[in-house]
Order: sequence, then C-alpha cells, then structure tokens
Amino acid sequence: MKNVKIAESAVIEDDVEIGEGTVIKEGVIIRSGTRIGKNNIIFPYAVIGEEPQDLRFRGERSGVIIGDGNIIREFVTIHRAAGEGENTIIGNGNYLMAYVHVGHNARIGNGAILVNGATLGGYAEVHDHAYISANVAVHQFTRVGEYAIVGGGFRVTKDVIPYALAAGEPLRIYGVNFLGLRRCGFSQEKREIIKEAIRILTRMGLNTSQAVERIRRELPDIEEIRKLLRFIETSKRGIAK
Repeated sequence: MKNVKIAESAVIEDDVEIGEGTVIKEGVIIRSGTRIGKNNIIFPYAVIGEEPQDLRFRGERSGVIIGDGNIIREFVTIHRAAGEGENTIIGNGNYLMAYVHVGHNARIGNGAILVNGATLGGYAEVHDHAYISANVAVHQFTRVGEYAIVGGGFRVTKDVIPYALAAGEPLRIYGVNFLGLRRCGFSQEKREIIKEAIRILTRMGLNTSQAVERIRRELPDIEEIRKLLRFIETSKRGIAK
C-alpha cells in the first residue's frame, strides 16, 4: 500500500487491497474482500464491503471492486456482493456524496455522480457519466443509462434511457440532458439526433418496438443511437417513457 494515507481510527480488515495515493479518513471501515484502486479519497465513516442486505446470503466469499480516482464522502455504504465470487463494482472517477448507499452486486461505471442520500438497490446499474440527484431510490435490477440525469427525490422502477432527463412520479422522460451532453463535448448535430430519437420514443404514441424500428429507419447510424437502441433492447424491467 505505497503512499496510502490511513487515519489511525480507520478499520481495515485482512484481505484488502488499496492502491497508491488513496486517502482513507477517520472512522472508515473496509471489510475483507475489498479491492480499491489508486488516488481515491474516502471520507469519514464510510463503510465499504459490509455484508449484503440479502436474506439469501450465507456468508459466501464475495467482494467490492473500486477503481481509480473516486471520491466517496461521509457515511457512504457500499455492500459486497451476494453469490460466491461475485463483486459489487465501481469504476473510475465517480463522486458519491454523503449517505449514498450502493447495494449488493450493483455496478457504477465511470464519471457518475450520486448526490446525497441516493440509494441503489441490489444489482442496479448506473452507467458512465449519469447523474443521480439527491434522495433518488433506484429499484433493484434497474439501470440508469449513460449521460442520463434523474431529478431529486424520485423512484426509478424502470430503466432510464441514455442521454435523457427523467423526473416525476411515476418517473417519465422529460427530454434530453442537453447541458450534460454539451459539457461533455457532444456536437450540436449529435445532440439534435439524440433529441429526435428520444422524441420518437416518448412523444409519438408508438410502442417501444415501433419506436425502435422508426429510429433505425429514419436516423443516422451513429454510435450514440446504436448505444441507445442496444440499451432499450437489453432492458429487463422496461424503460421509463
């Protein structure tokens, strides 16, 4: 654990790996089976690798894998996976604000932001550069697509498509995350194509299969559209519209 700073009051169990340049502050607890990469900052009283909140869990060996350059704020809880050899996985460059909960077997990509009190159920997924606002509850097995933003305090019970702005009760798609896409360097042309795809999907009264076929037929075959369609076609819980 080269150049790792660990506060005296932190608890680090056996079978934990911590990468170079990581800072672990007061009162942090890191359980056995956790793997943490380089240059992370873990703030006071975060708990990483605790047993999953799953009644089927029988003490099997599992873990948490965290990449590089993450910020994990106060009182965040990240539970290890259920299932022998399984892992809860967090990528690189994410910001988890205070009191965020990441449930067992959940996956977070790269560059995502989870605001205070956001909760991910078991097996939930947050894809690259998604933004989960405060006190959002993401149901187990549900996905939030890349560059999507979910407004504060709402429940996510169906998949949120990439690039979208989602809010309301029940959750629905209100448009495109234009600000986020522009900040991340998406050209105006690509933003307009994404806007039209989401309009076809959510505003034209088509069922999902009809909308997918129309998007394929009418819009340019760019990477963002391919990702959007692949996300829709692999949904198991259905998509918010």
